[in-house]
Formats: sequence, C-alpha cells, structure tokens
Amino acid sequence: MTIDTSKIGTTTTLSITGRLDTITSPDLESQIQKVTDAKALVVDCSKLEYISSAGLRVLLAAHKEFAKKDGLTVTNVSETVMDIFEVTGFDQILTIK
Repeated sequence: MTIDTSKIGTTTTLSITGRLDTITSPDLESQIQKVTDAKALVVDCSKLEYISSAGLRVLLAAHKEFAKKDGLTVTNVSETVMDIFEVTGFDQILTIK
C-alpha cells in the first residue's frame, strides 16, 4: 500500500493505493496522526483494492477524531470497497462521496 498526501487550505487528502489490511493499516494510522493539524480529512479510495476490519478500525478512529473538526470524507470508493462498507454498516457511519 502507498499513501500520497496533499493539502489544500485546511483540508488534507490521503490517497490510498493497494490493500488496506492488518499489515498496512498501521501505516495509514501513522499518516493520519501526522495530519491532525488539518481541519478536514479526505481519504481518496480511487485506487484502494481491498479494506479489512483493521482498515475499517483506522477509518472509524479518524472519523471520531475529525468529527470534532470539519469532518472526514471518503471519496471515489470502488464497488468492491463499497460492498464492504455496506455489509459492515460503515456506509451509515462515514461520509462517502
């Protein structure tokens, strides 16, 4: 998995490529901790192939952290990843665009 970071104003975007699973989720968690100064976080999933429960946990923690600010938005979700969000109920928790 790779994570590209970009910032526009007070919004930071993390673009994830590859698989977000038990092995790679600590990398995303670490990257999110580095951008806590942002007011809003966007997680671009256009190149995300798979997300496991460990990845979901990281997104939930980020959602809780950024809910105190301008929020977390997950964008460009593939059908495969959206199926996982729907089965787990995360489509009801996260803001997905």
